[in-house]
Amino acid sequence: MAAGASSHSLKYFSFSMSDPSQGQPHFVSLGFVDGQVFVHYDSNSRKLQSRVPWMEKVGKDDPQYWDRETQKKWHQEEKFSESLEALRLRYNQSEGLHTLQWMYGCELRGDGSKGGFMQYGYDGRTFITFDKERLTWVAPHPQAQISQRKWDAIPGYNQKYKSYLEKECIEWLVRYLSYGKETLLRIEPPEVTMSSKMEVEDGMETHVCRLDGFYPREINAVWTRDGEVWLQDTFRGSVAPNADGTFHAWLSIPIDPQERGRYRCHVEHDGLQEPLDMALKEVGGPAGTIPWNWLQGM
Repeated sequence: MAAGASSHSLKYFSFSMSDPSQGQPHFVSLGFVDGQVFVHYDSNSRKLQSRVPWMEKVGKDDPQYWDRETQKKWHQEEKFSESLEALRLRYNQSEGLHTLQWMYGCELRGDGSKGGFMQYGYDGRTFITFDKERLTWVAPHPQAQISQRKWDAIPGYNQKYKSYLEKECIEWLVRYLSYGKETLLRIEPPEVTMSSKMEVEDGMETHVCRLDGFYPREINAVWTRDGEVWLQDTFRGSVAPNADGTFHAWLSIPIDPQERGRYRCHVEHDGLQEPLDMALKEVGGPAGTIPWNWLQGM
């Protein structure tokens, strides 16, 4: 199955806390395909569950899938509890709230190249990271170096993870893409709109180029001046998801009104047959504020 020209990713995030609030699970694990949650497990339900309709096909093709993967999460949950206690003692910390995170995954890029990563975090800081090219673990702190020496000394341990990230993870990614192709491999072009406002203080104009409803996530949007990419004074929001699984983004620029005709919002996306160049609109009065769900935290 062709995965399409865009990049695709399969990532997992597991999180455990030693002293959760009443009723909250102490262990949660999520799986993401192209940034969207497709499976969920927590220590309250103790069952791996689907979060997307297309995962029903997996169970039909592989009847043992859900039981097998649930048992893996049971094992993870147990290991995380043991590791949290071991790290608390290693850091000579008191009891209370401590957290352990495990993040790993792989990427199949549009050019056919592959990527993979794996790392652990403890109490919100990077604890140890896997270097799959050198087949070793990278430990930034003395407490993590204990784990590094232990894991690096296990025969075949690091090679097993390298093989998983470069082969098995990619195979599962392609498999999930085939199951969810109507959703994951669809192409939705961006709706591009322009707005502007006059800055009373200095007489400059601020122009905002909004991109909405596009899929896949990869998009190239820049300001150009006289046909050349113009990065100076450009502000942009991160590409963020919409409720329907598509994405939105924005970029803005302040300009001298006398030079308005020199600028364009240049957009490239798989959903566009050719690049789009949007001219700046004339300022018709103060524009509304950027929608709250577009604002990014500092």
